[in-house]
Amino acid sequence: MRSALKVTILGTAAIAVLLTFVGESYNGRILAQTSETEIPDVIVMAQEAKIGKVSFSHLNHNGGKYSIGGNGPIACVECHHVAQPEAEVLKHPPLRTAWPADRTTTLTADLFKKDAAAAGVASCRSCHARAGETPKLMPAIPQVKHESSTAMITLTNQQALHRNCAGCHAEVVKQNKAIKAPTAMQCNACHKR
Repeated sequence: MRSALKVTILGTAAIAVLLTFVGESYNGRILAQTSETEIPDVIVMAQEAKIGKVSFSHLNHNGGKYSIGGNGPIACVECHHVAQPEAEVLKHPPLRTAWPADRTTTLTADLFKKDAAAAGVASCRSCHARAGETPKLMPAIPQVKHESSTAMITLTNQQALHRNCAGCHAEVVKQNKAIKAPTAMQCNACHKR
């Protein structure tokens, strides 16, 4: 009886460790349909937001339903911008960071499927922590100069996600007025209670 209890406890601990690793790979969220080698269909973000959580569809954004300018699926590095060599990152100011710093590959769905661990997917909060927290991969939360002033903007997870999502949606609408991508002023299009 005691050995069965030990096996159960060790098994539970091993599963908890595995789920922690897998969950950290996907923005700190453990999703039922994910494993170490599968891109999650949906990632739930902003779970503690007062106006409601956001269910981000990887399947629609990276699977080809949506595109920027009709040029096929949205590339992984549109969101996971650190997952490319530094020389590529620097072509897209204000971005400055590749992770790891000596990275030689660009994240793609194929690279992830081939070897998820080697693909190097960092969660958003690994660099863009919550206000008052220290990111896991950087000494401080990144900052950028405000577009129309000398003020610096600290790119917390909230700032980074809103700027990235809204910027992409604005670009899509600018290229095709018929598309109804949510704008920065339509909070409830993404946030649901």
